[in-house]
Amino acid sequence: MAVKLVEETPYRFRIDPVDGMRVPGVVFASRRLLPDLSNDQALTQVANVATLPGVVEASYAMPDVHWGYGFPIGGVCATDIDRGGVVSPGGVGFDISCGVRLYTCDLDRSRFAEVVGPVMDGLARVIPRGMGTGGVWTLSGRDQLDAVLRGGSRYAVERGHGVERDLDRCEDFGAVADADPSQVSERAAQRGMKSLGSLGSGNHFLEVQAVDAVLDERLAEAFGLRVNQICVMIHCGSRGLGHQICSDFVARMERVMPAYDIKVPDRQLACAPVTSPEGQAYLGAMAAAANYARANRQMLGQAARQVFEKETGRTLDLLYDISHNLAKIETHVVDGEERRLCVHRKGATRALPPGHPDLPPDLRDVPGVGQPVLIPGSMGTASYVLSGVEGGPAFASTCHGAGRALSRHQAARSVRGAELRRRLEAQGIAVRGASARGLAEETPEAYKDIDAVIEAAAGAGLARPVARLVPVGVVKG
Repeated sequence: MAVKLVEETPYRFRIDPVDGMRVPGVVFASRRLLPDLSNDQALTQVANVATLPGVVEASYAMPDVHWGYGFPIGGVCATDIDRGGVVSPGGVGFDISCGVRLYTCDLDRSRFAEVVGPVMDGLARVIPRGMGTGGVWTLSGRDQLDAVLRGGSRYAVERGHGVERDLDRCEDFGAVADADPSQVSERAAQRGMKSLGSLGSGNHFLEVQAVDAVLDERLAEAFGLRVNQICVMIHCGSRGLGHQICSDFVARMERVMPAYDIKVPDRQLACAPVTSPEGQAYLGAMAAAANYARANRQMLGQAARQVFEKETGRTLDLLYDISHNLAKIETHVVDGEERRLCVHRKGATRALPPGHPDLPPDLRDVPGVGQPVLIPGSMGTASYVLSGVEGGPAFASTCHGAGRALSRHQAARSVRGAELRRRLEAQGIAVRGASARGLAEETPEAYKDIDAVIEAAAGAGLARPVARLVPVGVVKG
């Protein structure tokens, strides 16, 4: 499908409907962040998503958009459930409920420098990472796994792995409703049995960070952030369990599309009506995987908390936990009326406005304070905390990270892992547990400029920047 961009504002571009598109495409980005059409088909994918049955308003792309499976990574679209709207596993992705959580610590950067060795060594010992390394919590069998799939972080906290605040400050208060473990295949279950509390590999990480700059004093105070404060950020998802669920349902939906008279321009957009048996089964399995991902981050956070308490005498308090690969049933106003929508966010995160009922209780009633938005950069560069804003576009969504500019293969050819490690350590970043190849694949040059991404997100009105954080220690697979 040929894609022609029309610039509406410096941070908003439009793709007019052609070739079966039911709605326009809208890309929130600056010119320098737009994908290179010669080697990145993300904008074609934006147009393809606009052909889905029941799609409303627009097919959206965030500032970090890049080529993905079916949907672009950094893609958002909503379908009208009561008007034939579909759900597409490709619109969620393989790492279901991959997300970010951020802890704050009452510890200054200067004090952390005195204990960086013991803290990073302790984290390296307790944080499983890489492929096939096991997890913090080995489950006893399918019954206990199903309890995790239903209860998420709540189940972990009930078993002593955390505190009540961890639930108040987690999206969906720790667990997605309507999870249906019976829709999780035995193969998916086996892949999740020994991985609970593990980072995995790729761009997943645990970073110790320092607040480098406060960009909005009032919001930073509401979030408990101050300059030079130490924080811990964790980025991971549902591991092999979520990957298998996506694989299972892509195949299943591809088989049933003819029965619903659905045709898509790319088989990776395989889908079924939200109200169909296949659609409901996928949503139940997806919610179960989301709860696994919440529990996964909860277990990793609790392991990090114990290391900090032992080595620094300080605890970690959860600021927020947010997912960026989900389809959620939400109510939004479209064409002047409230509609029930299935909102796909793939490599995109919610950015709820001030006063929204899904906000944590202690933030909900603070005027002008929206949902904490966590946007990690690449290894060796800054990450950001933002806040949701009133009237944010794209169904109150924003970007999820810097966005890849090079494939992992291209990145690995551009730098040697040992050289990158030396460079990071020369910048004052302690590195633990990463293979040379894994490091090279995640070199900062493989990603877009995070500062430019945040500038575009703010310029497009997606969210308001609150604080900039820089890494001082990283644990990777």
